[in-house]
Formats: sequence, structure tokens, C-alpha cells
Amino acid sequence: MALKSGIFIIAELQGAVAERVREIQERYDPKLARHAPPHVTIAGSSGTGVILADTPVAELRAALEPIGASTPPLRLRFGPPVRFMQTDIVSLPLDPHGPLRTLHERIAASGLRFQPARFAFTPHCTLNFYRTLTPQAARELLRVRIPDEVVIDRIEAYRSVEPQPPRRLVEVALTGVTAEPAGARSRAR
Repeated sequence: MALKSGIFIIAELQGAVAERVREIQERYDPKLARHAPPHVTIAGSSGTGVILADTPVAELRAALEPIGASTPPLRLRFGPPVRFMQTDIVSLPLDPHGPLRTLHERIAASGLRFQPARFAFTPHCTLNFYRTLTPQAARELLRVRIPDEVVIDRIEAYRSVEPQPPRRLVEVALTGVTAEPAGARSRAR
């Protein structure tokens, strides 16, 4: 979320996963830990640019609420940490395909105004952003594993205007229903 000013769509992590990520951020990048809650970036740093900073809250709400109402909560798992090329940015990636890609593409096609995207869609949770890592710290951070399931049951729009901390503008629950597999109802009878 800290790459530039604008509006980002994120999903704050909850429970034990959020606590673990917060501990890692506090150890390796305290400034990042203070800057924003542990989260998965869904739109704004990859796949789409940031949403224009002057977008009214009512416009954000009107675009995001129908998406939330028709999207069921997502159950995902982080992959091993990756280092963004030629930087000290380390993040936990999520599979960019399937329901998370669908959510991202629906946001991208929602009518909101985005700046140009700089990178392909790479959903992630940043562990280190601001701090220069020593070789030892980089090795330790790249060995981190978070095996617990990540549940995304809401999305938030945050406005980031550097250097101030980001501010939440809108929160939308993902309340859609997961479709039953074909024939599941008839087998249950």
C-alpha cells in the first residue's frame, strides 16, 4: 500500500495469521508494522494502478458493495516468501488465479478510475518494504512459512497519501454464497 498516493483495495488479515504477520513485520520492518494493518493487497499495486485519490466514498461504495454481495468469502494459502526483483521488498504471494483473480477483475471492471498498472496481478502480503535487509535477515525472512489458511471475508478501500498513514474509506463484507456442485442437492435427498 505504500508505493504511492491513491486508493488501494486490500483485505485485512484476521486472527492467528494476522498476529504472525504482525510479529514478522515488527521484527524485520517496524515502520511497515506501524504504517498499515497486516493485509493482502488486491488492487492498486499490481494488475491495476491505484484508484484515483479524489474518488468520492459514495462512488467507491457503489462500485464495491455489489461485488461484496455476490462474492463468497475466499479461503486461500500463502506461498513461500518472494523478494521483489532487485529490492529488499519481501512478500507472501497468493495464487493469482481462481476466485481471487475473479474478485480482482471484478474490481478492475467496476467503473472505478485507476492509474495505469505497473505490474501484472500479484496478490500478496508485504513482510518487508522500508528496511534494508542484511543478508542474514533476508535469509531468515525468505525461510518464513505461514501454513494457516487465510480467510478473506471483507475488502477495504484505503486512501494513502504519503507520508501520512493510510485511512480506511470503505469496508465491504464478502457475503455471496458458494455455488453447490452440480447434483449435490439431489444426492443429499
